[in-house]
Amino acid sequence: MAPVQKKRSMVDRFKALAAAVFLLAALLLFGQPQSTFAMTAPELRGAKSLQDLSPNMHGKDLQQKEFLKADLKGFDFSAADLRGAVFNGSQLQGSNLQGADMRDVVGFASGFQGADLSQARLDRSMLLQSHFRDARIDGADFSEAVLDQPEIKALCARAEGVNQLSGISTAESLGCG
Repeated sequence: MAPVQKKRSMVDRFKALAAAVFLLAALLLFGQPQSTFAMTAPELRGAKSLQDLSPNMHGKDLQQKEFLKADLKGFDFSAADLRGAVFNGSQLQGSNLQGADMRDVVGFASGFQGADLSQARLDRSMLLQSHFRDARIDGADFSEAVLDQPEIKALCARAEGVNQLSGISTAESLGCG
């Protein structure tokens, strides 16, 4: 094959490939129906975790369960084992978490307003952008938990009691000065 013909055929191949890529992109963007609701893999796992829930989860083993964007308002998780659970974007307002083991929990952007966290263990939990207004925290242990500074300040204003299991005061666990 002559060099000019070989060059032309490579250009033609490139043009054909470019046209195919453009067509594929157009089909993906415009040719297929757009889903109005799509769930990520973690959200699917979270939905499965919710299937096994009832409003009374007192004393249950819920280690490493995922509750993503879950509405858990008023649920009873008292004395439940929630170690390593994920509550990202969840609503736990008014929930009973009294004595719950919540060590190593991830609770990003979750609402704990008005929840009962008395005697709960929240050691090493990641609770950034979560809110605890009016939550009961008597004897809760927040040792090494990660919270936003304004939340720590608000929690310190009402930190009382000592956790019966860890022996650490709520104020000490929050680093109140």
